[in-house]
Amino acid sequence: MSEAKPLLQIKGLKMHFPIYKGAFVRREVARVKAVDGLTFDVLEGETLGLVGESGCGKSTTGRAILQLYTPTEGEVIFRGEDLCKLDKATLHSRRKDLQMIFQDPYASLNPRMTVGDIIGEPLKVHKMATGNALLSRVQELMEIVGLDPRFVRRYPHEFSGGQRQRIGIARALTCNPKFIVCDEPISALDVSIQAQIMNLLEDLQREFGLTYLFIAHDLAAVRHISDRIAVMYLGNMVELATGEAMYDRPTHPYTRALISAVPIPDPEIEATRERIVLEGDVPSPLNPPSGCVFHTRCPFAWDRCKKECPQLKESEPGHFVACHLLDEPGREGALPPVDGNTTKQAVSASVDEE
Repeated sequence: MSEAKPLLQIKGLKMHFPIYKGAFVRREVARVKAVDGLTFDVLEGETLGLVGESGCGKSTTGRAILQLYTPTEGEVIFRGEDLCKLDKATLHSRRKDLQMIFQDPYASLNPRMTVGDIIGEPLKVHKMATGNALLSRVQELMEIVGLDPRFVRRYPHEFSGGQRQRIGIARALTCNPKFIVCDEPISALDVSIQAQIMNLLEDLQREFGLTYLFIAHDLAAVRHISDRIAVMYLGNMVELATGEAMYDRPTHPYTRALISAVPIPDPEIEATRERIVLEGDVPSPLNPPSGCVFHTRCPFAWDRCKKECPQLKESEPGHFVACHLLDEPGREGALPPVDGNTTKQAVSASVDEE
C-alpha cells in the first residue's frame, strides 16, 4: 500500500455544529466541535480503519467527507477536486463515485420501497439505467452480495438484519463507486453475521478495486479488515499507522489504553496482562480541554499538555502520533512497554472466534 497514490486527501477538516438560543431573535451561544482539524490521506485501494470511543466524531467525519454535512472548514480533495468548493450540480455528478453504507440496516432502508426500488434508486437519480436494464442491474447486484434475485419485489421488513445490510451494500455498489464510507456496518448485527459481512466487503474490494473508510469501535474487526488504522479522540486524530505497527507498537497513551481493554480468551495470559484504566469521563465537545484534548485523562500528562496542542508527527516511517512524549526523551520512558505478541493475540482471537 505504500506505493499507492492518495485517492482522497483531507486537510484541516472541521465540523462544528452551532447551538442557538432565543425564541424570537436566535443567536449562536456555543458550538459542538465534533471534528476539529483532521488531516490525513486515504490511499487508492486500501481500507483505512477509523476507531475511537462513541461520540469522538468518527461518523461525523465520514459524513463530512461525503458532503452529507457541509464542513465548517477544511478541504476534501477527491481526484484533484475539492468537494467543499463544488457547486450543487457538479457535486451531484461526483456522488456516483462516493457512497456510504450506513450503521443501522433497519433505519437506513425505506420501509415503503421494495428491495428493487431501493437498490435501483441511484440508477434513476443519476439517469444511468431504466426499464429492463435497471431491473437486470438490480438483480445482478443482489446476486453479488448474496441475496436471491427473486426477492426483488419484497420489502425490507421481510429480511433479517444481515440481509438488510447486504441490501445497503448493494445500493452503495449500484453506480460503481470508487470510495465507500462504511459507517459501523457490523455494529448492529449478531456476532455470527459480522464476519460474513466483513468477508463480503473484502471480496467486493478485491473484485471491484474499492477504497474503504471503515468506521468502527470494535478493534478486532478493524484489525481484521484494515490496511492502516487511525485513532480518534474528541474530534482529533491521535495516531495513524499500519495495522501491524498499530497493534505491535501502539505509541499514544490513548491507543494503548484502547488495545489493553481488548479481552484475551486465554485466562492465564489475561490474568497476567496489565490493563491501562483511564480515569474520568470524556470531556464535552461543547467545551473541549485546552492543549491536548486527552490530557484530562492521560496518566502521563504534564504542564505542556495543558497549554499546547500536539501535532501529528512521524515517529517512524508511516507511523504518525500526536503526543508531546515524543519530544521529551526523558518522559517517553514513562510509557509502559507493550507486548506486541500479546496484543496481536488479544485482537486476533476475537476475530477467530467469530
